[in-house]
Amino acid sequence: MKFILAHLLTPIFYFLFGLILVVFHPIQVLAYQLFGRTAHQKVVYVLNYCLVNALRVLGTSIKVKDKHKIPKDKPLIVLANHSSLHDITGIYGLLSQLKPVFVSKKSLSKGIPSVSYNLRKSGAAIIDRKDRSQSINEIMKLGAFINENNFAAVIFPEGTRSNELTRFKLGGFEALIKKAPNAIILPIAIKGTGDLYMNKKAYPLNVFKKISWTVLDPIYREGQSNEDILNQAHRMIGESLSEK
Repeated sequence: MKFILAHLLTPIFYFLFGLILVVFHPIQVLAYQLFGRTAHQKVVYVLNYCLVNALRVLGTSIKVKDKHKIPKDKPLIVLANHSSLHDITGIYGLLSQLKPVFVSKKSLSKGIPSVSYNLRKSGAAIIDRKDRSQSINEIMKLGAFINENNFAAVIFPEGTRSNELTRFKLGGFEALIKKAPNAIILPIAIKGTGDLYMNKKAYPLNVFKKISWTVLDPIYREGQSNEDILNQAHRMIGESLSEK
């Protein structure tokens, strides 16, 4: 029965997802051109809230677990595991109070309605994974940007999508912390988004899955090495993902 429902509901979801992207693209452009970055980002938050909630068409259960009062007068560096594009829509749409700005691969910055425009206008670090020097420079610019504006830089330190938590890489995090040395480190455990893909394929999508974003205890540097902080965040995320 679930297999049949998956085939029936997946096209509806993709149609809705695409429609949201297309409809919000001109709204983004107008908001940015007429009212500036703040108005544009408010539109982006609503866009992503709609995108992540479109998953409810598949019977998906969506939860956010966030009991922390994160200071708004300091920059944040968000470290999260990564298994799906829905990780991003969730952080944007459900945790918009963080004012997230992402590290993103270059290929996403052109040709995708809403997504590409936002990446180019939001201050995101758009990196070429084949060019380490360019990548580090872009991430350092993002670090300076969040340090000046008290925003949150979001990085997926695994470096690529994976259904299983893998080793966190140090390079991108070190580049951020170099330009935002007083940033609070905020680990977020994202659970279940990879399970939306049946047999790891985009069609059909699984139905009646549970996904969640759990904001974990903030980490303060307090003399810790960058590697120690990264290892601590990795351990915290791993423990959260293993909870039932």
